[in-house]
Amino acid sequence: MFELLVILSRYLFLLYIVVFLANSVIFLLDEAGYTRRSHRYSVITGRTMIMLMHITAFLIVSYDKEAISFHKEILLLAAAGFAFILLAYFAVSRVYKNSCPLIWNCVIFLLDLSLIMLARLNPELAFRQLMWICAGFLAAILIPAAISLIPRFEAFEKLYIILSFVLLLSTLVLGKSQYGSTNWIYIGSFGFQPSEIVKFLYIFYIASVFRKRVELKELIITGCLSAAIVMLLVFQKDLGSALIFFMTYMVMLYIATSNVFLTALGLGAASVASVVAYKLFNHVRVRVAAWKNPWADVDGGGYQIVQSLFAIGTGGLLGSGLTRGMPMSIPVVTKDFIFSAICEELGTIFAIGVLGIFVVLFVRGMMIAFVCRRRYYSFLCAGFTAMMAFQTFLIVGGVIKLIPLTGVTLPFVSYGGTSVTVSILTIGFIQWVNGYHVSEEEQEAFGNE
Repeated sequence: MFELLVILSRYLFLLYIVVFLANSVIFLLDEAGYTRRSHRYSVITGRTMIMLMHITAFLIVSYDKEAISFHKEILLLAAAGFAFILLAYFAVSRVYKNSCPLIWNCVIFLLDLSLIMLARLNPELAFRQLMWICAGFLAAILIPAAISLIPRFEAFEKLYIILSFVLLLSTLVLGKSQYGSTNWIYIGSFGFQPSEIVKFLYIFYIASVFRKRVELKELIITGCLSAAIVMLLVFQKDLGSALIFFMTYMVMLYIATSNVFLTALGLGAASVASVVAYKLFNHVRVRVAAWKNPWADVDGGGYQIVQSLFAIGTGGLLGSGLTRGMPMSIPVVTKDFIFSAICEELGTIFAIGVLGIFVVLFVRGMMIAFVCRRRYYSFLCAGFTAMMAFQTFLIVGGVIKLIPLTGVTLPFVSYGGTSVTVSILTIGFIQWVNGYHVSEEEQEAFGNE
């Protein structure tokens, strides 16, 4: 009976994500004025799919077929996760009254997928992840109140960049090496990545600078400071974060100036810097060699990507079924390679659907950025959206061997306290910007009546 449920679940998970994505696309089309279907119907249908996926997955993950019983700890996690979903929707509906429900749906779908996969891989980490998720949502709930107390965040641009350098430089003294990168700081048993916090501060800094008319002097200063941050990350061997910061800067630079020449110049300089980094740093050469031919060093530098490709290929289109694969053979599977585990057990089609959810999230984020009339908030929204988009591309591209592996987390899905908390906070700011824009439109409409 259990095996039948696992086999059937492959089709159920596919149904859940297809229906979720279809209603998300309908929501976007309706926002653009192409359809007249009710937002409420699409949103409620999406939430229903999340809850059905949660129940189905945890029934499978919590069952012990040898003892013919359910693991009480995982059932407790399932109940706590379900309670979180309900409370999260209730809280955001009260605090973010004009927020976009589609964005909340996408984020909670990805967070629930994280809990499901971590419960399958390591239940202890799943409990920790849920605690961090709750902490992130609690912090996000406080964002509107914080903004009301400090309405002009753009006034602290120097503080943002100073704190960014302090955090990154602190790893030179206090940093610990993990998975080849010296980008972790531990205080007792508590560890965090300063670069994750710096992502948040960096967007605030760039938005604060670019909200004004950009002069050549400011372009040179921000360009040099951004290059210094990227170089610090390269020296820490945190290549993924270095690329994310650089590409985010280029996007925000183009939005601020609309200057194709400057953008091309920046990309050209980055190309030259990449060649120089390849010549100077051995860890860069190792990553590139593993990408070009991982089979040449299967037991060494190519081991991670080979195991990832095996897992993706073994799962096929529909996956082997939740709990029926061998994801523990993939190195760092709860963090960098969790997408490979999703492909193996839930299938390539489901994994493509997950990427579709990310695309919907990014499209909606950019739509909010483009329609917001206050330049500073528009840049904040565009920066946060671009940063998450590049991070998603880098890790997914790395695990499928499209690009060299850089070792970053998949937003909302990979295990990581700092990462998931910062990701939720960025969504909180995007939603606040959307609420600000909607409120502004309503005030104008009221004034014209």
